[in-house]
Amino acid sequence: MHGHMSAREKNSSLPPQPGIAALGQAVLETFGEGVVVFDPYGRMLYANQRARRVIESLGDGAAHRGDHLRERLMAFGGRARTLKQGSMELGEAVFLPEGDHGRTLAERERQAILDTLEVTHGKLAETARRLGISRTTLWRRLRAYGLRPDGQAGHVSGARA
Repeated sequence: MHGHMSAREKNSSLPPQPGIAALGQAVLETFGEGVVVFDPYGRMLYANQRARRVIESLGDGAAHRGDHLRERLMAFGGRARTLKQGSMELGEAVFLPEGDHGRTLAERERQAILDTLEVTHGKLAETARRLGISRTTLWRRLRAYGLRPDGQAGHVSGARA
């Protein structure tokens, strides 16, 4: 026997994991927000497409391991709702905020600038061109958001145009 136990051996006291019917999955895909369904033991049963994108963005294998996934989704702004049939608890659904967790337009603009700066390796002229704004406007936005051209917080200096 190897030095570690398989997930099945570790969780041998847990009952088999139920699935979600195809119709249920199809319904979950129609939601405008991310939905993750957990069984009563905290195991992820299903995540709709929007939720899968959020889980992937959490990185470090969270989607595969499931370690503390519920807690991480709650920290991301998720709302948990218990799933019941009569008095029997069937598990829990976590609803994720629609889009970029309710960010303001300014926050979305700041993120778009950060993302574009990363793609252009801090080249301001190329960043401005891709965003459809002038370099002067880009400089103003960088100052307003307290960003340096490398995308880090702080004073804007030593920029490459």
